[in-house]
Amino acid sequence: MTKIILATRAFREEFYQQIKTIAPDYQIVVDNGQTSFEWDQVAVTIGWKHAWEKDLLTKDSHLAWVQSISAGVDTLPLDAFAQQHVLVSNGSGIHAQSITDHLLALLFMENRGIFDAIHLQQQQKWAPDAIPYAKLADKRILIVGTGQIGQQLAKSLMFFGVQPNGINTSGHAVEGFTETYPLADLFPQASKADYVINILPLTDETTHLYNQDFFDQLKSTASFYNVGRGPSVDTKALAAALKAKQFAFAALDVFEEEPLPSDDPLWSVENLLITPHISGHTPHFQNAFMEIFLTNLNSFVNDGTLNKNNIDLSKGY
Repeated sequence: MTKIILATRAFREEFYQQIKTIAPDYQIVVDNGQTSFEWDQVAVTIGWKHAWEKDLLTKDSHLAWVQSISAGVDTLPLDAFAQQHVLVSNGSGIHAQSITDHLLALLFMENRGIFDAIHLQQQQKWAPDAIPYAKLADKRILIVGTGQIGQQLAKSLMFFGVQPNGINTSGHAVEGFTETYPLADLFPQASKADYVINILPLTDETTHLYNQDFFDQLKSTASFYNVGRGPSVDTKALAAALKAKQFAFAALDVFEEEPLPSDDPLWSVENLLITPHISGHTPHFQNAFMEIFLTNLNSFVNDGTLNKNNIDLSKGY
């Protein structure tokens, strides 16, 4: 029986040739809604569509491995995969530099008063004394999530003289961070931070982690950035805290509902920057993704294991 690698998107021909070399018994099929194939021949997927669940999560399915294109896997049916012993790997690391660049742009724009300069320009005002400025190296930055993206950001910040602190589940030490603390210490550490940056995956524990109680801890001059997962933030609480000037500024790239509806109250909140889930947009994406996938494909066809970015289905990351 021919085995199928079912993909949500097309890739360049050079990568199809590499797949054929590594896995000659497999055929790659791109599901464009018109392609005909046998579901019971699908052994691997690149990406995932919820429409596939009725055909691939059955007792007759031969699905063995799902390679997620994104780093986050919270939208995947992980419990069902666990029940059927399906391996899952993600795209962690692909977007690390792009998200780091996005965050550095925000930090420098804030510290050099660029947002204020834009507002003054819109009002046609020449008011140099109204533009605040600060030195990034003087700021206390708390990165919540010390995985590949957090480590890349911390490394870049240290280049600019920042001594970044990190939060992870246990508080274990991670290279690039001056200090690391357990998630249980989020509130006391956030209360001392000038910037709190969320890069955590979405789990039961991190859903609405950033709620009114959290925003109550922040300094009035603090900023909060979210490039992790939208549902980690109670956006109603965030909007209320910003309107009450409990803290100074927020930048959100991810949201509880995407696309963000045009009538959502967030659009009119002052001191909030909204970007449409673009922080991870990455030049040369196919090269970076295929480096992960082809490495895993090689180990998968040889011994049924995955060498990179294997997900612990019991944890969700």
